[in-house]
Amino acid sequence: MPQTLLALLDERLRSATQLAFGADVELPAPLVLPTRDPKHGDYSCAAALSLAKALKQPPMAIAERLAAMAGLEDLCEPPVVTPPGFVNFRLRREWLAVRVAEGDLVAAPTPTPEIAVVDYSSPNLAKEMHVGHLRSTIIGDSLANVLAALGHQVHRVNHVGDWGAQFGMLLAHLEEIRSGENLGIRDVEAFYREANERDKSDEAFHELARRRVVELQAGDVAARAAWAELVDLTKRSNQVVYDALGVGGLEDVGESFYQPMLDEVVADLEHQGLCVEDQGAKVAFVDGFTNRDGDPLPLIIQNRHGGYGYAVTDLAALRYRAVELGAKQVLYVVDAGQSQHLQMVFSVARKAGWIAPGVTVRHVAFGLVLGEDGKRLRTRSGDNVKLAELLGEAVDRARQFVVNRAEERSEAPPDDLDEVARVIGVGAVKYADLSQNRQSNYVFSFDRMLSLKGNTAPYLQYAYARIRSILREAAKGQPPVDLAVALDDDAELALAKTLVATADAVARVFDEDEPNHLCAHLYEVAQVFSRFYEACPVLRSDEPTRSSRLALCDATAGVLRDGLALLGIDVLERL
Repeated sequence: MPQTLLALLDERLRSATQLAFGADVELPAPLVLPTRDPKHGDYSCAAALSLAKALKQPPMAIAERLAAMAGLEDLCEPPVVTPPGFVNFRLRREWLAVRVAEGDLVAAPTPTPEIAVVDYSSPNLAKEMHVGHLRSTIIGDSLANVLAALGHQVHRVNHVGDWGAQFGMLLAHLEEIRSGENLGIRDVEAFYREANERDKSDEAFHELARRRVVELQAGDVAARAAWAELVDLTKRSNQVVYDALGVGGLEDVGESFYQPMLDEVVADLEHQGLCVEDQGAKVAFVDGFTNRDGDPLPLIIQNRHGGYGYAVTDLAALRYRAVELGAKQVLYVVDAGQSQHLQMVFSVARKAGWIAPGVTVRHVAFGLVLGEDGKRLRTRSGDNVKLAELLGEAVDRARQFVVNRAEERSEAPPDDLDEVARVIGVGAVKYADLSQNRQSNYVFSFDRMLSLKGNTAPYLQYAYARIRSILREAAKGQPPVDLAVALDDDAELALAKTLVATADAVARVFDEDEPNHLCAHLYEVAQVFSRFYEACPVLRSDEPTRSSRLALCDATAGVLRDGLALLGIDVLERL
């Protein structure tokens, strides 16, 4: 499979620089970047500026030698050196034409695939998924898609909260109040609130709940059966949401999975002197983490009653992923509020030797979803917005959006209106989130996300459907006689350059865990195509120009379709 364009340019120039100035010369990374001003070319190398001091030569002299040694004749026009020491490159039309005709423009698979774990979504059982799970689910799914497209073996892990003291409360409440009833998920949520209130106010109930936890953890058959029923009930409810989002492949590996490993994890930490007793509890102290008073901040491994908290479960999960699964990359797509906790867990795991050199573990943090009042998105009553209800409203609004557009054009709504509404509505919600910088908060607005103007999913979906319409119309007439691509017009050239840069946008998503880079690129593709279509007649052109431009249309449609698929967004052939 071909490299990304930036990787290819970097490889060639790195070899040329070392050939010209020695293999031990230190080169900046990245070595090549897109130019900010197209009049200077397409790509630029500023290595001469950083090498001047070490080589004791003027930057312009270094740049001239680098340009002469570049070895990019097949890709680029002769390089141009500009003060104070830039080497600028302009891509050759012939190379671009061949590259577009080859296809495979969206992702360049790595020659060194790895095992990767992406931990995302992670709802708590006995509760309904709400808007707080939205960002984790769709950002994590998109990053997992990108990793898979680059050839990595991806475990999409749903670290479900299916263990802990809350199940003691639920089991006790279920046993006393509604034993034997067939509960719906909303009843379980009401159960949770009722059980929690009883646990706070009723000492006898609190003791009963504690006993049920002990029985559950000890493997009591009746307790495990009731627990399994609650787990299954919630998972089935969650699956409805995942189906609506189009999110698949998640492996439900909940907290309960790691329970048999906890004793061994604690024993290992104690053996290494990383776990000490403090006020009756077993804790790990992590360098650099202190409380407000400046005292060392402990990571609680085991409380003074002998119970395990979620910190030791997270440690067990990380050890399992890095050691047992052999993952070289472990991503935690978790809200920014968990940053300190996760950094402490990562630090303890590294000290314990569970994260080997070369293994990357990182927290992919994200901000909040806000209402149009600038506050955390909630219902009028102050509750979390249920994710199923949010998606349902998105689809309803998309349906009305499609109907209104059909009326404006004096057309009948599409026969598959429900499917069209689903694709547009869910796609709009996903794209509105993914197009943001993930670390920032963003304001949730149906009106903005369902607009055909600006950087939105409907804009890109309509652009794709428009291109597919052109290709269908072309198939009715004279069949293409030549599938070769020619880039004689500047608008054709600009489109080809944008298309071949797609794999670099995907690589940047991988490097920075930022899907918004791909969103921005796809929006640019759609805009550049629009300018191409206005400047270059397609169906009315003579051959071989007609076939060449149809090939450009087809390549653009493929980039939009496959790029949106990496974001977890569907397209429609007709709109």
